[in-house]
Amino acid sequence: MKRRHAVIFILLFGMVSLLADVTYEGARSITGPYLALLGAGAGIVGAVAGAGELIGYSLRFVFGYLADRTRRYWALTIVGYALNLLAVPLLALAGSWQVAALLIMLERTGKAIRTPARDTLLSHATEQTGHGWGFGLHEAMDQIGALLGPLVVAGILARMGNYRLAFATLAAPAVLAMAVVFAARLLYPAPHTLAERAVNPSAEPDGRLLPRAFWIYLVASAFIAAGYADFPLLAYHFERTDLMPAAWIPLTYAVAMATDALTALLFGRLYDRFGLRVLSLSVVLSLLFAPLVFFGNFSLALLGVMLWGVGLGAQESILRAAVASLVPSARRGTAYGTFNAVYGFAWFAGSAIIGVLYDNVIWLAVIFSVLVQVAALITLQLIRQEA
Repeated sequence: MKRRHAVIFILLFGMVSLLADVTYEGARSITGPYLALLGAGAGIVGAVAGAGELIGYSLRFVFGYLADRTRRYWALTIVGYALNLLAVPLLALAGSWQVAALLIMLERTGKAIRTPARDTLLSHATEQTGHGWGFGLHEAMDQIGALLGPLVVAGILARMGNYRLAFATLAAPAVLAMAVVFAARLLYPAPHTLAERAVNPSAEPDGRLLPRAFWIYLVASAFIAAGYADFPLLAYHFERTDLMPAAWIPLTYAVAMATDALTALLFGRLYDRFGLRVLSLSVVLSLLFAPLVFFGNFSLALLGVMLWGVGLGAQESILRAAVASLVPSARRGTAYGTFNAVYGFAWFAGSAIIGVLYDNVIWLAVIFSVLVQVAALITLQLIRQEA
């Protein structure tokens, strides 16, 4: 019965993430042109996007620590989702790019508030199902929403051509997501009881530092993130080199997202059986994406995009699952906050370096991507010895 309730809890949060991704991923697909429509230049659009991501990742460390200190995981989750989701339809009322930029920042802040607390709540349930499979299932449902959101917005724009209407329409999945959050809170007010050994909710964190294995793991995760290029750079390469028709580029992204969802489930299950060796396998596969995408023909580039999706799916499931395996439950809020902040900074720093190298000497960008992920493989061996 406990495992059954754990699965239901994961599915509830999976549905929340699906609806939430429809909301804010749908919005993110058009915030650039919307800001331009409101009078913002290209520099402002880039600065707003970059600042939003910087806020979204850096604040996770703060709110992860706060979650552990206050033990108010549900409160932070609900407040974070409310800010994260309800800022999106308010974009329909923005009368200037400054107001729209503020709402974009608030949306990212909301995600920073709720992510460490939510992942901690999920980690209790995944102790029943296996951390890998539980987080993999959650990631798969999350990616379904990431696919549907931009498609919904594209359909509205194709039919009506109205950005404000598109943002206003996203109020529907936002309200539904909040309803499911409240339903989960009502049904499972104490998710720690789903764990194999229930955690005392009033217990204070023990004050000890996070385990040494976690810090080594954090270095490996940073290497993995830094070796990855954002999909916009891949899309830029496809268009610049005429490797495929422009209309096919969004389809390749859809292929990557579908691969991400399937990989999250498969590799999550394998992680529960074989541990960090599966993460090493995913890195071995994904480090090949850069040479295939940037040096290959259409077929090889498509294979490279699929391997990029494999790596992304593994990162979104196994990386979170391993945090739960390495860190005691009383410190997981801090651990998830720290992990997300470092991972986010490493991702953007690595993407920036790869982009600069691509503009100058493309093969240097490929070598950087491969070597950094090889460094991740070496570091992962140290974690296995430590753990």
